[in-house]
Amino acid sequence: MSTILLIDDNIYVVEVFLEMLRQGGYSASAAYGGEECLKILKNEVPDLILLDIMMEPMDGWETLEKIKGEITTAQIPVIMLTSKHVTPAEMEKYGKYIEDYVLKPVTNIQLCNVIEHVFQRQQSIQTSVDRAMRRGVHFGVAKEYAILSRSIDINKRFLNIFKTRYILDNSNIDTIDSIGRTLEKLDATLRFQKTRLQQIEEEIKVT
Repeated sequence: MSTILLIDDNIYVVEVFLEMLRQGGYSASAAYGGEECLKILKNEVPDLILLDIMMEPMDGWETLEKIKGEITTAQIPVIMLTSKHVTPAEMEKYGKYIEDYVLKPVTNIQLCNVIEHVFQRQQSIQTSVDRAMRRGVHFGVAKEYAILSRSIDINKRFLNIFKTRYILDNSNIDTIDSIGRTLEKLDATLRFQKTRLQQIEEEIKVT
């Protein structure tokens, strides 16, 4: 059973999400803020973290940076919880650290689908890396494959989200321009990543 740590400073939200997670078949526990989360992580390493953005005094982004700044917790996948869309600026700064984000309110099925996608992606990449290593592929190449595979999937997800917002949001020119610039950067990054990943896949013969 996968273990999930939920971090949110709203006790009522925590109760709802814990019940949703347990109904989804996960072993779920909670921390009621960033500081409590960091204390728990000194003794426990969950399979995944659900982290609310809007918290005080330490918000979700600051908590995320501290989680990713520690060797023992840096590899834990993190999904952000938020009542509003992640902004282009937040995506550029923190996108490399997160697996996805979930907009509140969310249904049980939607939440579990996002979590399972992260776990399945993680397992698929690890299986391909293990296969490549058994074939004698250099560790550095296998690691680059893993990083690119994860990053491409995440960037595609955010690209689709921002494209939708770019089309729908026609009320704020500054927001439109910001999203437009982000789309251009993501498009360019994805093209480069896909080209490099294809080269690696041919080299290590991933099937």
